[in-house]
Amino acid sequence: MPGNHVDLRSDTVTRPTAAMRQAMAEAEVGDEQRGEDPTVNALQARVAVMLGKEAGVFLPSGSMCNEIALLVHCRPGEEVISDRTAHIITSEGGGPAALAGAMVRPLDGEAGVYSPEQLADAVRAVSRYAPRSRLAVVEQTSNQGGGTIWPLETIEAVGETARAHGLLLHMDGARLLNAVVESGVDAARYAAPFDSVWVDFSKGLGCPVGAVLAGSAEFIEAAWQWKQRLGGSMRQSGILAAAGLYALDHNVARLAEDHANARSLADKVRALPQLTLDQSRVDSNLVFFDCADTGLSASDLSDALRAKGVLIGAMSRHRLRAVTHLDVDAAAVDAAGEALEAVVGG
Repeated sequence: MPGNHVDLRSDTVTRPTAAMRQAMAEAEVGDEQRGEDPTVNALQARVAVMLGKEAGVFLPSGSMCNEIALLVHCRPGEEVISDRTAHIITSEGGGPAALAGAMVRPLDGEAGVYSPEQLADAVRAVSRYAPRSRLAVVEQTSNQGGGTIWPLETIEAVGETARAHGLLLHMDGARLLNAVVESGVDAARYAAPFDSVWVDFSKGLGCPVGAVLAGSAEFIEAAWQWKQRLGGSMRQSGILAAAGLYALDHNVARLAEDHANARSLADKVRALPQLTLDQSRVDSNLVFFDCADTGLSASDLSDALRAKGVLIGAMSRHRLRAVTHLDVDAAAVDAAGEALEAVVGG
């Protein structure tokens, strides 16, 4: 609980532990752009194996992973299909259009999860007048969907539908390991249908920066060129990759604690009649709730909670999001519940 605040704004606010910092300080380094950084190479190889892919590339952020994947898979004017809540639509500054020249066709899924039937219906017939349907995107877990875990059977069915219609597949795996820990499904099984997939290290795994994008050797070769074009080369980045290796060794299984804390927080929200939990279930570490019945806007409620030492993000006029992570323990969740009760009344 750094700074004596309970910070529930995002799992990106986590700070590297002393042990992670030690691993970073001791990392062997070299020029990653020349393939000479042994720690970067080790992380790339480890993630590729974990995801069942041929190769991986270490990148500064998950957003860069998504945008590079779109740049490799799509040509300008082609269409990407995703749920309307997808990160590529809501949180990447219009990157698909600005960088890849791609259109995005949003689907109205259930809690961020669309069906194979919805995907099939969205694929356009080939026509000189229409964009070509090129790529389907799945976000695991679905952030704006409420941290929803895509069921394996849905992913496999979506994969079969995509292949039947000649689509490529990309997984935004920002919180893929949250899904793995909660469901018990191996990461490679989730990733199997996809041409590209990435995992983030700067969220639940507690690293200061970084993600690894994985796919075929040919895909990663093309991704490396886009990494160079976009300014993503990091030189002696083994000091960053070492944090990722440490996280894979020490911070994966403990994601279950974040999920338990999120469910505890959700129970506290449900107990306050002025608040409405904005999801039917809590699958992972994200809790969304609505404050319209309090008479306060989400921003007003966020400000009132900040004055009591609790930081929660306002997502829209009345919707807030709380995210549990390794810097928030059960006592901190209790404190957040007490602050909520004090602000909105019992």
